[in-house]
Amino acid sequence: MTFWNAQDVLQGHFHALGIAAPCLTPREFREVPCLELPRSGQGLGPWDGAQGWLLILRELFPLFQLILAMEELRQCRLQQRNISATVDKLTLCLPGEEPPPFCSSLHYPALKTLEHLEHTFLPQVSHYRFCKVMVDNIPRLRQEIRELSMSDLKDFLESIRKHSDRIGETAMKQVPGAQDLVDFSPVYRCLHIYSVLGARETFESYYRKQRRKQARLVLQPPSNMHETLDGYRKYFNQIVGFFVVEDHILHTTQGLVNRAYIDELWEMALSKTIAALRTHSSYCSDPSLVLDLKNLIVLFADTLQGYGFPVNQLFEMLLEIQDQYSETLLKKWAGVFRTILDSDNYSPIPVSDEEVYRKIVGQFPFQDAELEKQPFPKKFPFSEFVPKVYSQIKEFIYACLKFSEDLHLSSTEVDDMIRKSTNLLLTRTLSNCLQNVIKRKNVGLTELVQIIINTTHLEKSCKFLEEFITNITNVLPETVHTTKLYGTTTFKDARHAAEEEIYTNLNQKIDQFLQLADYDWMAPEPGSRASDYLVDLIGFLRSTFAVFTHLPGKVAQTACMSACKHLSTSLLQLLLEAEVRQLTLGALHQFNLDVEECEQFARSGPVPGFQGDTLQLAFIDLRQVSLFVLGWWASSLASYQIPADKSGVGNHLWLGGWLP
Repeated sequence: MTFWNAQDVLQGHFHALGIAAPCLTPREFREVPCLELPRSGQGLGPWDGAQGWLLILRELFPLFQLILAMEELRQCRLQQRNISATVDKLTLCLPGEEPPPFCSSLHYPALKTLEHLEHTFLPQVSHYRFCKVMVDNIPRLRQEIRELSMSDLKDFLESIRKHSDRIGETAMKQVPGAQDLVDFSPVYRCLHIYSVLGARETFESYYRKQRRKQARLVLQPPSNMHETLDGYRKYFNQIVGFFVVEDHILHTTQGLVNRAYIDELWEMALSKTIAALRTHSSYCSDPSLVLDLKNLIVLFADTLQGYGFPVNQLFEMLLEIQDQYSETLLKKWAGVFRTILDSDNYSPIPVSDEEVYRKIVGQFPFQDAELEKQPFPKKFPFSEFVPKVYSQIKEFIYACLKFSEDLHLSSTEVDDMIRKSTNLLLTRTLSNCLQNVIKRKNVGLTELVQIIINTTHLEKSCKFLEEFITNITNVLPETVHTTKLYGTTTFKDARHAAEEEIYTNLNQKIDQFLQLADYDWMAPEPGSRASDYLVDLIGFLRSTFAVFTHLPGKVAQTACMSACKHLSTSLLQLLLEAEVRQLTLGALHQFNLDVEECEQFARSGPVPGFQGDTLQLAFIDLRQVSLFVLGWWASSLASYQIPADKSGVGNHLWLGGWLP
């Protein structure tokens, strides 16, 4: 019985008694037990009936309290049941699901939850009003998830663009796991989200388009890249970093990028990279920088080859850079040779002890048994530039060899490359340096003689250079198609040029002495000896030819013969020149004394090796003219019987009749 039922019963009893029933509230009803009743024996008066009911109510109050408590309990259980039912229905709408391991964000599980709600759970509670609200909001939520995931992807693309340098640097250090520097989860999440939304192709197209744009930016080299090796290194790091990322995407996603897409990007990258390297490497004039660049390109190629990219074109381009490297080496060694030749004293190397002797022999392959036997101090026949030039040729060969390392070339290819570069060094660089020294205006005969001696020894050393290259490359000179060294030709040409310069220089010196000749063609009496200028000239020639001791025999003999012929021709021209229209017998006898001095010089053998009177034949024309003039003079005096009187009339000869 409820409170209201008890109240109805009470009012009914009061009404039966003809008494107005009190209207009690629940609170007053509960206070019924507290009402004070009359004492026993006292009269109740007109309220005897009501008071009686109050007494009854007080007795029944515990029962009424129990009824109220049960009513409250019933209401609570009803509320609890309603709440439980509501929770059960909501639980059906929020099924639990574990996200994939790479989806740390809530975007992907939220999207999957929306899918389950829409297709599985919301239909089960479609009669609730909140269900319609949720259904109406699902498209908007999907769009928000799509936009948020795309924002994450854009952040990812910007991040890898900035960090491609660091990724590539790690990869080029041959350290495994360069891709671990990148968190690829935004790509995976966005890919799955777009796949769930049915827009995978849109996502793939967007990703590839953005990466192509980034590739073009990466492949654009800085304008000053050629100035330092760091410029090239940063350029390569960015390219490697880009393709490390794409290779990882290729192998960890299903179709976001494919092999055809990667190959297309690589072909573009390869062509642009090679073009950039050709342009920028052409500005480099430092062989050390070119060599470092070559090593960096090899590392770049090997790194990308390890990721499966074809790099043959890079190694082919390195062969082009090898030609440029060779040119920079030639320019560098041209300066080295010029310094050596300019600083040389063009005198035989003096040796004071065994240590110095062995040091020079260790630098240059020279063997001479007679020199070995000589006591110290002694001299090598060549000057210092011989061992220095020989050592620098070997250094050049070593420098060429360094470039061939790691190019995957055969021994024959390396040997051919070294020999061709060495031939350029000998036939072009060293030859030009020697020719420039020989053609100098201030070069003297002593220097020219020493150059001939030096080039002779360098020519003999060419076979040792051949052996040196063979020992490095392990390719025998007899191998078919092996390039031969042209060093002998280079040194022969230089020697021949020096020889010609000696002949020219000697003639010029003779001409300088002849300019001092001052014949008095009208002198009444000859001198007691040859002319002073001619004596000095003969003395110069003797001292000069004494220096020719170490020259090859034919060179010294040719030089001596050339000088004597030039002297004979010049003296004859002095006698027959147009200004000499008449002369005296005294002048003719003085000229004859000079001719005899020349003949005496020829007979003295200034240079060994001439047979018989071979050298005297250089003056034969001069002698014949001298004898002719003297004979003609004598015959003319006898024919005309002209006495040689004191006035000297008979001592004068008019030459107008037979001189040209």
